[in-house]
Amino acid sequence: MSTTEHRQILRDSLFVLADLRVDGNDQVHRVKMRNLSPGGMMAEASLKVVRGMIVWIDIRNIGWIEGSVAWVQGARFGIAFREEIDPKIARSPLTIGEGTPRFVKPPLRSYDPEARVRKI
Repeated sequence: MSTTEHRQILRDSLFVLADLRVDGNDQVHRVKMRNLSPGGMMAEASLKVVRGMIVWIDIRNIGWIEGSVAWVQGARFGIAFREEIDPKIARSPLTIGEGTPRFVKPPLRSYDPEARVRKI
């Protein structure tokens, strides 16, 4: 298996919005997270970034992660994380806790095909 094929296996395709900060600047930018792996991610935004730039990305269920811009191609760019993460945690459902906004509703009961349907 070639290196390119191996890299694709390790990445989870997804479409999640995340917050990004450029090191040395407190302004938060909203980016689209296109894929995620233990060592990095691909983001898309109208934000001007350059290769080597240090950034911080807020990944849901994980928190702020430090990384550096590895490549830039148009509005898309790659971020290499300083430390590896578990992408499965970012994909897991949001948990309700102290920091959860009050307008978030708890998840609906899971579908049970054995449950009886009420006739109207």
